[in-house]
Amino acid sequence: MTLHSNKEFFVSWEELHRATRELARRQLPAEQWQGIIAVSRGGLVPAAIIARELNIRVVDSVCVSSYDHQSQREQASILKDVSATQDGAGFLVVDDLVDTGNTLRTLRQRLPQARFITVYGKPAGLELVDDYEADLSQDTWIHFPWDMHLHYVDPLAGQDDH
Repeated sequence: MTLHSNKEFFVSWEELHRATRELARRQLPAEQWQGIIAVSRGGLVPAAIIARELNIRVVDSVCVSSYDHQSQREQASILKDVSATQDGAGFLVVDDLVDTGNTLRTLRQRLPQARFITVYGKPAGLELVDDYEADLSQDTWIHFPWDMHLHYVDPLAGQDDH
């Protein structure tokens, strides 16, 4: 998927927090979870929010590479493995988005007993997710708040229009 050739969806910090908090609510009771595994990099912020909401202190990460900037590769590769669990039993694996499912397919093989949750989901990858908060069409490019820079925008009416 290339930027600007498809629909675009811009997520604010507030919207990300609201959606992630709702996703966390559905993972209650918190006592059933031994910990969280954040999928780096996109899952780091949602995992931190979920860890806070569920009062979970054990947070591990797994580093997976499946994109070259905005192009997804066929095969994802694990760059840094999980150390907190062998098979994922009792753990939530958290990512920001499931797109084609390449990342989660790789992680499901590595952590077959984990519960996989994402904030956003696209149709091609939904079969790999146990829970998610919001649907996106497959041709939508999502812009997360950590990928954007806030800046001043000129008003529609120029200052000379007074």
